[in-house]
Formats: sequence, C-alpha cells, structure tokens
Amino acid sequence: MRRIAVVGAGQAGLQLALGLRPEKPPEEAAEPYEVTLYAARRPAEVRAGRILSTQVMFGPALALERAAGLNRWEARTPRMTAIRMAVTEGPHAPEGGITVPLDAPAQSVDQRVKTAGWLELFEERGGRVVYGTAGPDDLPGIAAAHDLTVVATGHGPLAEIFGRDGRHSPYDRPQRTLAACYVRRPHGPDGPGGPHGRINPVDGAGEFYVLHGLTLDGPCEMLLWEAVPGGPLDVWGDRPGPDAFVERSLELLRDRLPREYELCRGMEPTDGGAALTGALTPVVRHPVARVAPDAYVLGMADAVVLNDPIGGQGANSAARCADRYLREITGHGERPFDRTWMLRTFAAYWEHARHVTAFSNLLLGPPPEHVQRVMSAAAHHPDVAHRYINGYADPAGFQDWFMDADRADAYLAAVGAAGTARAAGPAAG
Repeated sequence: MRRIAVVGAGQAGLQLALGLRPEKPPEEAAEPYEVTLYAARRPAEVRAGRILSTQVMFGPALALERAAGLNRWEARTPRMTAIRMAVTEGPHAPEGGITVPLDAPAQSVDQRVKTAGWLELFEERGGRVVYGTAGPDDLPGIAAAHDLTVVATGHGPLAEIFGRDGRHSPYDRPQRTLAACYVRRPHGPDGPGGPHGRINPVDGAGEFYVLHGLTLDGPCEMLLWEAVPGGPLDVWGDRPGPDAFVERSLELLRDRLPREYELCRGMEPTDGGAALTGALTPVVRHPVARVAPDAYVLGMADAVVLNDPIGGQGANSAARCADRYLREITGHGERPFDRTWMLRTFAAYWEHARHVTAFSNLLLGPPPEHVQRVMSAAAHHPDVAHRYINGYADPAGFQDWFMDADRADAYLAAVGAAGTARAAGPAAG
C-alpha cells in the first residue's frame, strides 16, 4: 500500500484526499493508498470560525465534484442561473446593466460547511487526519514517512517553501484589498429563473460582487469588495466585524452604487463569523521544494498558483488541480513519485492554470483598449456578452479571442459588433 500525505485541508487538499480514499474501493483489490491528511482545525472548530472565502464554482468544476460523489450540498444550494454585469454610466450604457444567462448554473457553498463535512467524510472512509498546525520544519519527517507528500495550502510559511517564479509573477504586492461578508436581506431572488450573481465595477476604484450561496444554516448572499489600495473603497483596515461591515457597505453602496444599495437595504450578517478582510499578492511559485537531501514535496493549487479572487477562479482551479493530480497519482502505478514525476504532474495542471492566471491578472489592471472595445460591444450585443460571461467557467477559452487584440477585433467584426464598440466607447471594466 502506498503512503500519501496531503498537507492542507481546503478545497484542493480534501478533494484529492477523498479521491484517494473512494467510497467503494474495488472489492477484488486492497485499498491502494494509505492517506494522511494534515488539517489545522477540527470540523467543529471550522464551523464555529470565520468565513474562509467567497468561492463560486461554475459548471465544469461542479461536474468534477459530481463525478467524484462529493456534491453533498448541491440540492440545497441556490443555483445562480445568470450573471448581471453593471456598465459605466454614460449615454450608451443600458440602464441597470446587462444580464447574461449561464450555460450551466453556478453554485457557492460556504467553505466552512464544505471543509467540515469533507473532513468528517474522509475519516468515515478510513482516512487518517492529523490535527494541528504543520510548518516547514515538519515536512522532512512527513516526507520521510510517505511515498508522496503534497502541500495544499496557499498561505503562510508552508507555501513560502516554494520559490517564486518571476516569469509568471508580475506583482510584488497586493493589487486589491479584499473584504467579504455573508448576509441575508428581505428581498427575494433578483431575476426570473433564479438568483443572479452580480458584477459591479466602481469607477476605477475596484469592484463589488454579490453571489448567492449556502451557509451554515441555509441560503445567503455573499458580498465581496475588491478595493484598489489607497482608493475610496479601501476602508477595511480596521477589520470590522459583521455588523460594522454591513453598515459600512451600505454607506459605500449609497454613494457609489445606488442600484445595489436598493437591493441590499435591510441586509443583516448571517452569523458572528460572517466577515473577512485581508489581501494577497498574486504569485506563481515553482511546484517542487526540496525539504531534505533526498526528499521533495509537490505543491498544488493555491500553494503554487495563487490568483486574486477578482475572476472567481479559486475554487474552480482547486477542483481542477485536485482532479489532475488524482489522475496522475492513480495512473503512476508502483513507480516512485520522484522530482521528475512531480514536475510533469504540475506541468499538466499548469497547461490550464496559465490561462486562469493570465485572465485574473488582466482584470486587475487598467483594461487594454481591445478589452474596452469588447466590453462596450457586450453592453449592446447579447452574443458578445454571452461569450464573455460564460468564459468565466473555463478561462482557457479566452485565449482564442479575449486576451489578444487582433483576435478580439476579428471576433467583433465577425459578429457585427465592431462598429458599436467604436461608437459606444468604454463600458465596463
């Protein structure tokens, strides 16, 4: 039996660990993997703690969970059937923005709910969990005791064992201050066919997002402020609690996004841990770290490819990474998990992740002129808006048109939107 350690119990680490301990192993064979998961907190502590993110999962990532039998909350979680995107005020801007149906509904489950539930499921399946903080000094011993050690945490000293890859890391500081809160409001779903996610650019100062999801005691809405550091939305340095967060959000919305203010009036936080603030520096790291003379560990998901949440890709990328690593592990047979195999495994994941990183980084900066033309056209041409919004489900497709000026302009010309883009001017960021 091969021994595998997974250090970190988020979306990626837990999904991989559970994939290595399937619910019904083949009766004719012994279980092929002895899996040890290193988790900082027990399920009860996770549920009682603060929110961890404002994750949204699109159709392809949800399909991976479904195929693995890990979609335990799918039936109870609101299905976001469309995305509404606000556009900059101006003579050509559609009032209220544009609403784009999603080809497959998106969902968001509070990571406290998912992490705690998956930890319990892993133990039910016979997996071993070591609770407590694991640091860099623990890795040599962990690696020595296992055939493969995977590090699946993107924050703190553990992630820093993987060296920064300057080729793919243009930033040396956070590009946004992040502030999130889970709330409930007295209004019903905000569109026909089900609740909509909402994207609101705020005059170069950042963005405001609203998602619908499932939290500890039922459905909720998840707010995310992406504030340009030092700008008028960057008001979260004192780390307000949930009640103060809601009050401050309403003040910002009343001044900056009056339509959103009307939707959010009367909202209240879901629980005492419903607010989270902070910042992260987007970075790509080298995927393999040497922790002892003859021992290497492999990084996965946020540990080695950490993107700002502006593109809504974190949980989706984690699910894709776990699925890829699982296939590479199970297809490797009894051969050693050496450094060459680790590099090859990450390269297979990076083939998709590089597109996610490029898209997320593009959203963080001032939009190039061709992107302004695309967004202007999207405000008036449903086909352009549909292709853009549904591209969030798989940003690899943006390479064919959105990320390149010549290809973008060729696409706009092909759908008859080039003239509108020139006439309308910039619309949304």
